[in-house]
Amino acid sequence: MKHVATPIQPDMYSQPIETRIRWLFDHAKRHAEIFASTGTWLARKRYLAQHPTAIAVMKCMDGRINIPVATETPMGIIQPFRNLGGQFDLGWPHLGEVLSDYVMSVVRDGRRVLIIVTYHFSKGDPHRGCAGFQYDTSAARKHTFDIRVQIEKVFGVDHQTVYPMVCGFETDEDALILHGQNGETLDVSTLTETDILPERLRTYFPDMPEQMQADLVPLIQGNMRHVAEVRRNARELNIEHREWAICVGRGFDWLHMHNQALIIGPYSPDLADPIRKAAAIIQSNMSEGRIPDDGFLLLASVPYAEIGVDCARAELKARFLSAFAANVIRAEFPKLAQKMRQHTAILQWSNRHLEELAP
Repeated sequence: MKHVATPIQPDMYSQPIETRIRWLFDHAKRHAEIFASTGTWLARKRYLAQHPTAIAVMKCMDGRINIPVATETPMGIIQPFRNLGGQFDLGWPHLGEVLSDYVMSVVRDGRRVLIIVTYHFSKGDPHRGCAGFQYDTSAARKHTFDIRVQIEKVFGVDHQTVYPMVCGFETDEDALILHGQNGETLDVSTLTETDILPERLRTYFPDMPEQMQADLVPLIQGNMRHVAEVRRNARELNIEHREWAICVGRGFDWLHMHNQALIIGPYSPDLADPIRKAAAIIQSNMSEGRIPDDGFLLLASVPYAEIGVDCARAELKARFLSAFAANVIRAEFPKLAQKMRQHTAILQWSNRHLEELAP
C-alpha cells in the first residue's frame, strides 16, 4: 500500500478559520486510522523485511517536500526531520540527541541507516523554490553538503553503517536528484525503464553497502512512476504561499499537504527565529488576500513512545512549545496575535493518534 497525498478541497482556503482547523484535525484522525489499519501495518512489515535499511530524510518545512508520496513508499518507513529551509546543525544539542538516538535504535537492531539530506527548487520559476534560503538554490545545496560533512564527523566516513546522501527535490515534478560520491548527479526525471539502476548506483555510490544500494532502488523506481503520473495529470503548480497554520514540534508526518502549514522542528537553540519568519509569511498571506484574515492556527505537537513518564514529558514539552511560540508572535506581531487560534497536542508514535490537550 503506497503512501498517497491527500487532495485539498479547492475552496478550503476561503473557509472560516474554525472550519479549516476542524478539517485539519479530521485529516489527522483519518491519517491515524489508515496508518494503524491492518493492510498498512502488513505493508510496512513486508517492506521492511524486503528492504531493511532505515531511511531518514532531513528536509524543509515546505509541505511540497513529501518524500514518501514522491517515492510511493508505505506509511511509516521514512523518518522525517523537518525545519525551516531544511536548515540544520548537528551541533544543536536537541537535534544531535534526537538524531543519535534514532540512529542507535536502528543500529541495535542490526540495520544500517541512509540519511537523505535534501534541498529543493523549481525548474520553472526560482520563486517557487525555497523561501528559507531566499530562493538561492546554490546556497541551499551548499548547506546540504555541509550537513553531510557533519554527519560523517559524528557517524564516521567509512559509510558502512550510516550513509549521508545529498538529494535535490525538484518541486514542479517531484523529481529526486541524487548527488553521487564523486560529484555526479542522477536526475530521476531523466531515467527510463531501460536504465539499469543497480549499475548506476554502484557507479555513483561506490562506497555504499550493497544492501543499501538494493534498498535505494525501490525509492528511485517509485519516484519514476510518480514523476510520470505528475506529467500525465499536468497538475497546477502552487506558485503562491497560502499557508494558514504554524506547527511547532515533531510528529507532523500526517501533515504533508501543499501550502497549508509551516512546520518548525524544535531543533535550533534560536527557536524564535523560524517562528518569526513563519509568522511573517502568515501575515503576508493575509495582507495579500491569499488567505482569509479571520485567523490562523498555531499548533504545537510532541510525540511519545510509551505511556507514563514519556507521555507526561511530551505533554509538558508540547505546552512549553505552544506558550513559547505564542509569546514570540505576541511580542513581534501583536496585531497578528489577536487572530491566533492556539492548539496543543501530543502524538502516540506507535499508531500516530493525535490527542488534543485541554487549554
